[in-house]
Amino acid sequence: MSRITCLRTIRIAERPNLIWVEIETDEGLTGLGESFRGAQAVEAVLHEQVAPWLLGRDARQIEAVSRHLMTPYLGFHSAGAEVRAASAVDLALWDLMGQRHGIPVHEALGGASRLAIRAYNTCAGYAYNTSGVARRDIGAGDRPAGPYDDQVAFMRDAGALAESLLSEGYSAMKIWPFDIYAPASGGHLITLEDLKAGLEPFRKVRAAVGDRIEVMCELHSLWGAHAAARICRALEDYGVFWAEDPLNKMDDIGGLADLRRQTRTPLCGSETLAGTVPFRQLLAADAIDIVMLDLAWCGGLTEGRKIAALAESHAKPVAPHDCTGPVTLMAGLHLALHAPTAIFQEVVRATLATWYRDLVTDLPLIQQGMVQAPTAPGLGTALRPEIRRREDAVVRQSRAG
Repeated sequence: MSRITCLRTIRIAERPNLIWVEIETDEGLTGLGESFRGAQAVEAVLHEQVAPWLLGRDARQIEAVSRHLMTPYLGFHSAGAEVRAASAVDLALWDLMGQRHGIPVHEALGGASRLAIRAYNTCAGYAYNTSGVARRDIGAGDRPAGPYDDQVAFMRDAGALAESLLSEGYSAMKIWPFDIYAPASGGHLITLEDLKAGLEPFRKVRAAVGDRIEVMCELHSLWGAHAAARICRALEDYGVFWAEDPLNKMDDIGGLADLRRQTRTPLCGSETLAGTVPFRQLLAADAIDIVMLDLAWCGGLTEGRKIAALAESHAKPVAPHDCTGPVTLMAGLHLALHAPTAIFQEVVRATLATWYRDLVTDLPLIQQGMVQAPTAPGLGTALRPEIRRREDAVVRQSRAG
């Protein structure tokens, strides 16, 4: 037995939406998990609801723990605080599994389908998502805070940004130039003038580098059906690899299926969904082309590999999400290496170059646009020891009696 003796949470004021979970066992091992958004709510769920049930249990029984935590009386099939808490615990248990056996998580999952996977760069900036809400008001007049302030870059000169990414080996990028036009109508209308302005970055990319780079369009669940259809049809001229989260909300199965019939632009979704059921329904309705999932929100690796198996059964590709935290990135990478139909791992070069590396001991190695398989046991990273000693750190522990 691998008895769970302690559940610890750590969060820091500088990154108020990030929360880490450390689970200790009587073997002397510590597993690391993570979630994002509403960190205080997740912390409360973990200590008031999860810990009293989890402490003293066998950390090896990942499936049983997942089943219990993913089926609360309220909050199931959502990415609410209960499921975000369950996701963080699940990641920590898989980290423990790999450490216990001296193997990386992708091997513990059943082995790798590949030892490297293609990266795409989400063109965010250094402070993107800092407060938990993506900054969507950047315009051409904004100035970059550094060489990788890619959200400013794609609004100013997306062609030059594409050239920069290609020079570093990236062959795919994701941008969201339409976001700034949604608030005017609540996402229900996009004017022809705004549509053409939103298309400009895509035109500049093609003018600068031709077809040498793939471009994804993020729509952030901001749009109603009519506006989303207008955007997706207009994107067809630029060979966009996918339009991501086009509708508000992405559990609108019928709406997505209808949108997919109206456009040749492939639809991707959704990091915002949790549990297998919404994905099963989307796939059964032929409503999406690419499955995106976030392991810190969907239920962790246990639920994530089931979602990946559903995608495989429908011959759909998988692309794990990360624009939130370094542990989620590592976990997503392990799934991307394992899942047979995975095609991309999302990365943000701005965060990889700055604050991600300040939080954890290890990050993925990217060579010529390919993310390499970690070789260390477990997830392959840990929180830096100084994080819990920071003045702005909130550390809370629940221990077995």
